[in-house]
Amino acid sequence: MTVTVNTEELEAKVKDMYRQVAQQPQGGFHFELGAPVALRAGYDPDRLAAVPARAVESFAGVGYCFDLADLQSGETVVDLGSGSGMDAFYAASLVGSTGTVYGVDFTSEQLDKARRLAGEAGLAHVEFREGRIEALPLDDASVDCVISNGVINLCPDKKAVFAEAARVLKPGGRLAIADIISEQPLTDAIVCNADLWASCIGGAAQQELYLEAIESAGFTVAVHRANSY
Repeated sequence: MTVTVNTEELEAKVKDMYRQVAQQPQGGFHFELGAPVALRAGYDPDRLAAVPARAVESFAGVGYCFDLADLQSGETVVDLGSGSGMDAFYAASLVGSTGTVYGVDFTSEQLDKARRLAGEAGLAHVEFREGRIEALPLDDASVDCVISNGVINLCPDKKAVFAEAARVLKPGGRLAIADIISEQPLTDAIVCNADLWASCIGGAAQQELYLEAIESAGFTVAVHRANSY
């Protein structure tokens, strides 16, 4: 029998964690937030400076995937687990006003903050939708690129996430993600611990299984690099 976490407990823990990330980004988390993390990951300093500062302060990403995304002017993008909106706003600067960026998240405080910041910045081409990344509130074949940063590990059904990414992508579309994975199998005690899942530990799949989940959705893994933490 496959051991897994209680999904209702996990959802509550994740929402509580990222509610605090949105509202109190200086609150002393076990992971670092904000501009220093983004700059170390590879974000362009000038482009990052144009992103609303209150979105940047709540950035909890684990890498940089925009070089993989290769976003072009006029494209449509969706960010899975968009949080307070930093990556969505960064993507908006790459696709321009003729493009469209959707952010999808299930934590209401994150959505409220991201929507408020988008309105204050006059970014009419950025829209934040409430939803789950394993059941995206988007039409089939409606986006050019799916991005995600440090989020998919939080979802127990990763195959469903990648299947949804494939569904919403146009033919020839791209998936560009940064996430936390594990080199070794996790113990049952870790896998069953909702607190460790919410801390981006319990849901870290083994690299081989993670890549298999991507490929099972019909994707070809063209670029793959690892950062050690």
